[in-house]
Amino acid sequence: RPSPEEALQWRDSLEKLLQNPYGLASFRTFLRSEFSEENAEFWVACEDYKKTKSPLKMAEKAKKIYEEFIQTEAPKEVNIDHFTKAVTMENLVEPSPSSFDMAQKRIFALMEKDSLPRFVRSEFYQELIK
Repeated sequence: RPSPEEALQWRDSLEKLLQNPYGLASFRTFLRSEFSEENAEFWVACEDYKKTKSPLKMAEKAKKIYEEFIQTEAPKEVNIDHFTKAVTMENLVEPSPSSFDMAQKRIFALMEKDSLPRFVRSEFYQELIK
């Protein structure tokens, strides 16, 4: 469990929150309660994808991420605009570590603007900073 001081830093930094295993778990639990957990799941999947070295594995993971989060009617479809979706689909013709960068940045910004402020006001977070 993080110290209240550590947890307080998350108010101003989604990045610090997502990099802390406890913070990420708390945030995901909160998002699940709001039915928007797919955003954090997508972000985590992209982080994992970027660490993939093997081109074959990268292609497999890219396909899985696309099918799970990007394609229309995907089971955990993330809310990205048509332009971002089109760029991402083009990037997947030849998967590279940066294939999902634009979509990931959009989702990060969405979480930072919408989900983080609600998380900070939530019981989940208030308990952590006591």
